[in-house]
Amino acid sequence: MFAIVNIAGQQFKVKQNDELFVHRLKGNTGDKVEFSEILMVSNEGLVTVGTGAKKVQAEIIDHLKGDKVIIFKKNRRKGYQKKNGHRQCLTKIKINEIA
Repeated sequence: MFAIVNIAGQQFKVKQNDELFVHRLKGNTGDKVEFSEILMVSNEGLVTVGTGAKKVQAEIIDHLKGDKVIIFKKNRRKGYQKKNGHRQCLTKIKINEIA
């Protein structure tokens, strides 16, 4: 059984006991979160499209930051150089059940 879920503006294919990284969610480590925006559910070949009465329950494992991305801008022959970095804030969650 798997489901396609909208989490923090992105779509994820999730199964039970999956661990995945999503954009930062509100809550502390160990908190339970519930996602009700289900786009599709597949249960042994039976496919249900659209939001029904299904919900995906997950647990927040950790809050962390992603790898650093370097942004470098340059105009040749003008002496212009600009270097900047960014680290995305992420949340690691574990899918407990698709109910």
